[in-house]
Amino acid sequence: MNRRDFLHASATAGAFAALPFSIRAAEKSTGKKFRTALIGCGWWGNNILREAMASGSCQVVALCDVDSRQFEPTSKNIAAGTGDTPKLFKDYREMLAAAKPEIVIVGTPDHWHALPMIAAVRAGAHVYVEKPIGHTVMEGRAMVNAARATGRVVQVGTHRRISPHNISGREFIRSGKAGEIGMIRCFVNYGGGPETPLPTVEVPKELDWDTWCGPAPLRPFNGGDPRNPTQGAGNRGIHPRGFRNYLDYANGTLGDWGIHWLDQVLWVTDEKYPKRIFSTGGRPIAGPVIATAKAQTTDAPDHQLATFSFEKFDVQWEHRRFAANNTDKGENVGCYFYGTKGTFHMGWQKGWTFYPTDPKQAVIAEEPKLNAPDSQNIKELFADFLHAIRTGTKPVADIGEIHLATTMALLGMISLKHGKSIEWDGEKERIIGDEAANKLLRRDYRKGWEYPKV
Repeated sequence: MNRRDFLHASATAGAFAALPFSIRAAEKSTGKKFRTALIGCGWWGNNILREAMASGSCQVVALCDVDSRQFEPTSKNIAAGTGDTPKLFKDYREMLAAAKPEIVIVGTPDHWHALPMIAAVRAGAHVYVEKPIGHTVMEGRAMVNAARATGRVVQVGTHRRISPHNISGREFIRSGKAGEIGMIRCFVNYGGGPETPLPTVEVPKELDWDTWCGPAPLRPFNGGDPRNPTQGAGNRGIHPRGFRNYLDYANGTLGDWGIHWLDQVLWVTDEKYPKRIFSTGGRPIAGPVIATAKAQTTDAPDHQLATFSFEKFDVQWEHRRFAANNTDKGENVGCYFYGTKGTFHMGWQKGWTFYPTDPKQAVIAEEPKLNAPDSQNIKELFADFLHAIRTGTKPVADIGEIHLATTMALLGMISLKHGKSIEWDGEKERIIGDEAANKLLRRDYRKGWEYPKV
C-alpha cells in the first residue's frame, strides 16, 4: 500500500455583548450529540478533544493518526471523558468515508492542515482546525473557499479571541481609552542557546514517516517518543512537537505564535491587510543550519524582526529563541498598542495593563481567566463553535478572518526568505511587481499529493 492509501495526523457583559457572537459556555446538549473525529492525536489535539467531550455535545467516533503510539494516551483521555470507543484510522479519507463524522478536529502539524480540513467539509463535517490555517497563503485561500462553498462552520484555534481579558482589552482600546493608536509592537521572546545537531535515528515501527511528511519534503527522521513529552525538550526532533522550527513543516515562531498576536492586531483595529512588509532575521545563536543524512538542526530563524505598514499605523514583530525576557513586567509574549493616551499591553498569563501617558493617572490592569492545562481558553472557543453550528451564525474565529492573520505572518516569512520588502494587494492576494516573491505564495507538493485548487 502506498502513501495515497494512508493518513495521512472578566470580561464584562458589555464586552461580550459588543461582539458578533453569543457564548453558550455552560450550554449542554439536550439530546443530539455530534459524531466527532480527531485527526492528529498529539498533545494539542487532546487538549481540544478534552473540551469537546466536556461540552456534553460530542460522541467520539473516530481517531486518526499516522503514529499509532498516539492512540493509547488518547484512548485513555476518551475513557475518562465519555467512555466512547472510537474506531482507529491511519488515513483521514478512509476515516471520513467510514465514520461519517459531523465534527472533525484537525490537530495535525501545520503542513497537514489544508488537505484534511478541505476533505472534511466536502464530506459534510464542520471543522475545528488548529492555527495557522495553512503552511502557505494559497493553501489558506483554498481552505476558505472550501468552507464557503460547502457552507460548513470552520473555527480556528485562535482562542485568544475569546479569552475574557482579551475581549475586555479589545473593548478598552476600541472605546478610545488608549487614544489614537499610532504603532503596535508584538513580541514573543524565550530562552535558548546554540543548537546541537540531532542524529538521524531509525523510524519507529508504529510511525508511517513517509505519510507524516506527506505533501512536504521527506526528511530523515530525528524524533522521539510521543509518550515521553519531556524527551528532547529545548532541542526537539521533528516529531513529536518539534516541527515548528523545521520550515518544511511550519513557519517558525512567526508562523506559530505570530498568528495569535498579529490576529489580535487585526481583531482590535478591524484592519485586514498590511500594505508593505519587510522582515529580517537569522541564526546567530542557534548556529548554522545542518541537514545531512546523518544529522540535522532546525532551520527556522532564532530571531526575527518584521515591520507591517498599514495606512494609519505600523506593526513591529520581534521574536527571540535566546536571552529570554525578564523585562516587560515579566511577560514574554503579547503586544503593545501605543496610543496618544498611553500604552496598552495585551498580554497572556498576566492579563492586560494600561500605562497612562499622564503620570498622575493610575495604571489599570485586568487579570486573565485561563484554563488548565496550558493556560488557554479552548473551552470557550469550542462552546462558540458548537453554538455557530446549531444556529448557523459566524464563529468568533471564523476561518476567513484567521486566514488574514495567517497570511500576515506568512508574508513576513516570504520577505525574510526573499530578502526584500514586498508590497501586498490584499484584495487580489498578490505581491505587487515581484513574480519571484509571488511564487512563494504556494509550493509544490511532493509526488503523490495534489495541491488544493484555489
